[in-house]
Amino acid sequence: MKKANLITLLFIFSLSVSAIEISRMEPAFWWAGMKNPELQIMVYGKDIGRADVQFDYPGVHLKEIIKADSPNYLFIYLEIEESATPGTINITFIEGKKKMVKSLELKPRASSVGAQGFSSSDVLYLIMPDRFANGNSGNDVWDNEEIDRAEPFARHGGDLAGIQQHLDYLDDLGVTAVWLNPVLENKMNSPEKYKSYHGYAITDFYQVDKRLGSNEEYRILIENIHQKGMKMVMDMIYNHCGSKHWWMNDLPFHNWLNHQDGFVSTTHNLYTIMDIHAPQSEVKATTDGWFVPSMPDLNQRNRHLASYLIQNSIWWIEYARIDGIRHDTHPYADFDFLAEWCKAVENEYPNFNIVGESWYINSAPLAWWQKNAITGNRQSNLKTTMDFNLMNACGEAFPVDPEETGDLKKIYEVLAQDFLYSDLDNILVFLDNHDLSRFVKKEEQNLNRYKQALAFVLTTRGIPQIYYGTEILLSGEKSEGDGKLRKDFPGGWPEDTVNAFTASGRTALQNEAHDYLQKLLQWRKTNPAVNGGELLHYTPDWQTQSYVYARIKGDSKVLVILNGSNKEQTLSPEKYFEVIGNARSGRDIISGKNISLENKFTISGKGAYILELN
Repeated sequence: MKKANLITLLFIFSLSVSAIEISRMEPAFWWAGMKNPELQIMVYGKDIGRADVQFDYPGVHLKEIIKADSPNYLFIYLEIEESATPGTINITFIEGKKKMVKSLELKPRASSVGAQGFSSSDVLYLIMPDRFANGNSGNDVWDNEEIDRAEPFARHGGDLAGIQQHLDYLDDLGVTAVWLNPVLENKMNSPEKYKSYHGYAITDFYQVDKRLGSNEEYRILIENIHQKGMKMVMDMIYNHCGSKHWWMNDLPFHNWLNHQDGFVSTTHNLYTIMDIHAPQSEVKATTDGWFVPSMPDLNQRNRHLASYLIQNSIWWIEYARIDGIRHDTHPYADFDFLAEWCKAVENEYPNFNIVGESWYINSAPLAWWQKNAITGNRQSNLKTTMDFNLMNACGEAFPVDPEETGDLKKIYEVLAQDFLYSDLDNILVFLDNHDLSRFVKKEEQNLNRYKQALAFVLTTRGIPQIYYGTEILLSGEKSEGDGKLRKDFPGGWPEDTVNAFTASGRTALQNEAHDYLQKLLQWRKTNPAVNGGELLHYTPDWQTQSYVYARIKGDSKVLVILNGSNKEQTLSPEKYFEVIGNARSGRDIISGKNISLENKFTISGKGAYILELN
């Protein structure tokens, strides 16, 4: 070999060994002026754990460097003082003679609308993005997962652009907040074993799934939602990740996951968490087990993972200006982590709201999970719980068989246990969602049940949630598989022959259902009594099979009357004197008619009155 060639090869070799590899740095940017001065930066690259770290930026100090069990990670903790101004922090990584500079932008705090929280004055409209509307066919296929609308468990192609195109529809319907099932990246396990359309196996906590759009598209969608006076609720999952998450091939620490050696199923025994008699082994069997092999269980007791997840939620709030979070499988994660997370978000955004999915058909454990609970001695800091107990009772109160008398006492008895809750305004109430059989049944040809149930959900205490397609009578049974609960919204795809986003594309029955819900939702925005007023209810009358309750806020009074029987019933107003007072009539907000309350009045079989008292 000639000397010149040897020198050239040695020079090339020296270049190859002098470079420091960094493939990821999360978060990619942060903000000056955050209330919490600490920032964790996760750095990933081959042998990055051997590097030293240097930077010089006014008001920003190196607090701690953690070398992980894997040599390919560094966890850098910075302290950002109040005096630190927006700019670029150039971080130098040094290993011997090798150097690399990575820039971390420190942005100014967001000034746009957002982080508003949601409350009992809102109505959440839950959308599964893959099934609502396809606004951009160019992003349909990614990660070798094909579109197949004939297959209930495959990707169908709905995306953020499709939601964007139908914001006028949502605004006109009357919803005030949009809750999207998870929008972050979900790579497949394999076409045979796992379908990723639902979004609950996240493989990158900082990236919107490319089949739905981009981070910027998500941010712009939220900006446009805010311009219409609506809010955005983001679905987050910190109990587990997807098995194709980028870190799964090289985990940072030996305890990054629970049961890191492989799948061990959770027992799903959620009562152990608040059971004062339960051994810790049974609590851990619930919280540390995996849901399925494709969803590894995260160990939030690892403080670096806990910091990573807490920061991730704050990053999305500040970057995208989301207004609330729905947290999936809330009780399955570590309790202390959850309490710390909720508190950290509240400290940064005092008006923000997090609702935790706590699936108990019992009021006591639901109340136990709520912030400032009077039923336990542990502080969860969780503002809102999901009332699965009331949802379950609605199934009996509003039976599918039109000939069957509704057992309205079931919902009365659930509400009679409200003394357990610390905050009645912050309870999410609903008839169904993406995990439950749809409330509407395909064989229904009569809307009495539909109208009664929605009248109740939209006038009782708490924060109502409506599942997409309810307004056009979409149906689907859990027994047929989850894909059947998550049907495409007709008209959301260019090739659809029916467009239910328009009145002309709906059947007469669908228009009746849509218009009824629309009237309720638009009225609800204007009435202070149902937006957080006191609830006063009367024991259901066994003779008339009726349930009567009122919402009261100052001079605003709404009297709701539900008839559970199939027969017309006559009611005497004297029984409800505490509510009616001097009012002589009430205007039914659906029909617009005035119902006299000076004498006995009638209500049709399976009928509902929502009366604004005059």
